[in-house]
Amino acid sequence: MAETVERSDGWNLTSASDAPIPDRVALRAQANRDKVAAKELLVPVGSAISGASILVGLSAIASVVPFVLIVEVCRELLRDDTDTGTVRTLIVAAFLVAVLRGLLQVAGLVWTHRIDAGFQLSLRRRLAAKAARLPLGWFTERTSADVKRLLSDDVEALHYLVAHVRLEYVNALMTPLVIGVYLFIADWRLALVTLIPLIGYSFALKAMMSPDFTRLLGTYTRSRRDVDSTAVEFIDGIAVIRAFGQTRKASASFSAAVDRYADALDAWKTPMVRLQAIADMLLAPVFSMLLVTAAAVGFAALDWIDPIDLVPFLFVGVGLGASFLGFAYAGQALREGSAAARRIAELEALPELAQVQGSSVSHPIAGAVRFDDVSFGYRADAPVIHGVGLRLEPGTVTALVGPSGSGKTTLARLLARFHDVDAGSIAIDGRDIATMSLTDLYSIVGFVFQDVQLITGTVADNLRLARPDASIVDLEGAARMAQIHDRIVELPHGYDSEIGVDVNFSGGEAQRISIARTLLADSRILVLDEATAFADPESEAAVQDALAAAVADRTVLVIAHRLHTITDVDQILVLDAGRIVERGTHDELVASDGLYRKLWQSNENALATLADDQEVSR
Repeated sequence: MAETVERSDGWNLTSASDAPIPDRVALRAQANRDKVAAKELLVPVGSAISGASILVGLSAIASVVPFVLIVEVCRELLRDDTDTGTVRTLIVAAFLVAVLRGLLQVAGLVWTHRIDAGFQLSLRRRLAAKAARLPLGWFTERTSADVKRLLSDDVEALHYLVAHVRLEYVNALMTPLVIGVYLFIADWRLALVTLIPLIGYSFALKAMMSPDFTRLLGTYTRSRRDVDSTAVEFIDGIAVIRAFGQTRKASASFSAAVDRYADALDAWKTPMVRLQAIADMLLAPVFSMLLVTAAAVGFAALDWIDPIDLVPFLFVGVGLGASFLGFAYAGQALREGSAAARRIAELEALPELAQVQGSSVSHPIAGAVRFDDVSFGYRADAPVIHGVGLRLEPGTVTALVGPSGSGKTTLARLLARFHDVDAGSIAIDGRDIATMSLTDLYSIVGFVFQDVQLITGTVADNLRLARPDASIVDLEGAARMAQIHDRIVELPHGYDSEIGVDVNFSGGEAQRISIARTLLADSRILVLDEATAFADPESEAAVQDALAAAVADRTVLVIAHRLHTITDVDQILVLDAGRIVERGTHDELVASDGLYRKLWQSNENALATLADDQEVSR
């Protein structure tokens, strides 16, 4: 998990790269989990891939046969009584087998790619359905990049596992096996010589795949993410950095991250390049050819072999080492695909929201909400909400206030089942929300958050998210109530203007679009997460007017940070460390000597300071 750490140069930076480096045991355990996950995930297509592997296995055998036939052609040509008919037959047979080998190879690859296309389609649909059943909190706790990697990139990473890995391993196994058998039949002594480079290569390959190199690779990967993270922070915060004259310190932090990246790259790549160079030299055809030729000269001098026995080793033996490269080149892609399979398996194992099918909500909805001894924690050992009980009466406005981290947003989001409660229950009009379908629940409960998300499309598309069948008259009515209609009609294409193309709304304008959506949905219960927190004074006034229209006659729960905006609400609930410590009206709570009074005094002091600053600026 990402955490903020203090660097030696005094510059704070948030990065996932500071996680502890796993040891050998942990790495092996992780690799085993990856392999098991990949095997289990591919069970539905395992038999089909095995069928394609048989074709590739036959193709691997066929790939050796033409060389064997060419060797026999050479033997025949070196005879004193060469039979041209036999030579012709052998050459034709070699061509036919080569064509057959190509057809088998293509058939196997086409088959596995068709398998992969169907598998990816099925898996993407499965993951999309899974995502629809996950708590909304799962998405809010992750960046869009994290979600994209799990739902898209990791599925794409499985392509190699399905379409290639089995075929490449079968080919890398069968080809040298057939060549080896043939060479041992030709001459077992020279065959043993051809194995010398392979033995040396196996030691080099084992070293390159050792836990030490895996750990160095992990360090390199983390340091690369560190550079990316530092660069993003530097760019995002460039205005603040320049304003406070911290450009040099920020640049030093980025330089330090780059230095760590360079050191990690050098520590991993330098010894890896040495091993790779040795391995490539051992498997180079010219090295194998020279080695076996030197051995054949010596054996011939001892009368152990006939010089003609060298021919099969020059034609066939040189391909023995190249066929083993498939194992090395496939290793990294196999590890990445297996890791993706493990992450997908972990995603599919996540607990889901209990799903209720169909609609069984009786109308009309009064909108009475009851939290009964509700407890919740993001982890079982770390509760965030402790035994909260509260009532929201129809047609009233309730404000949640408290220090940062007191659990305000978490408590409000439980009403929308961003997560299911660990203990207790939440009911609307006496019915537990866990027994409602999500469609019913979201038709009753609406939200206006600080961070408004507008989708790619027209203004009308964004408004119709709340009610797809809404007419243009409905859209205009909701927009007028949300104080945004006049802004929309000024756009080049009015309600058909493309967001991001024809217009980029300000924060306050986007909030009013969000409020218009909520008005269209006509939700009886509204959750407002300080919708004016980031609005300028002019926008704040417009948003407040829009909210006044939205909350009329509804049950409203407000997460409040600016206390002066909730002095007239029906009740205020004060949270501290996940517990309600005070409740009452503004006047009642200010009159008491409790946490709310301290928060109010801080709020007043902040407003007074702001007013003084504005007066000085005039």
